Amino acid sequence: EEDLLSDVCREVVEKWSESQTVDTQEKKEDEIQALASMMEKQARIVVKPKEVSQEEKQRKAALLAQYANVTDEEEYPCPGPGDSWSALNVGAALFRNTNVEDVLNARKLERELLRDEFQKKKEQDKLQREKDKLAKQERKEKEKKRTQKGERKR
Repeated sequence: EEDLLSDVCREVVEKWSESQTVDTQEKKEDEIQALASMMEKQARIVVKPKEVSQEEKQRKAALLAQYANVTDEEEYPCPGPGDSWSALNVGAALFRNTNVEDVLNARKLERELLRDEFQKKKEQDKLQREKDKLAKQERKEKEKKRTQKGERKR
């Protein structure tokens, strides 16, 4: 019976170790399967190219051509002998650069706000000085009355 007992124990240990290896193999297979499915999903995702109409292409080409004509000395392109004034005026009106004006207007507005705040502060300081002056004068009068009372009592 002892031989049979040791055989049974060995068999149980072997079965247990086999089941452990099967579980780890299944986990590895599951991981591999998950990775493969993710890769397949990514492969299926296709970025569709943006469709650009002929009109948009022409507009873009016109813009690039307009800005290619502008030099460092010029703010807006001057028409050449073959160019028409109307096309350039429309382009200049549509694409006028207002950055400088915006910055100047913002600075001007900021200066005006600071000037207004300074005026308000100046007026408040003036009012505070007047209040302090009145309070000082009232204190002097009260002290004067107190001293007069004290002198009368003597």
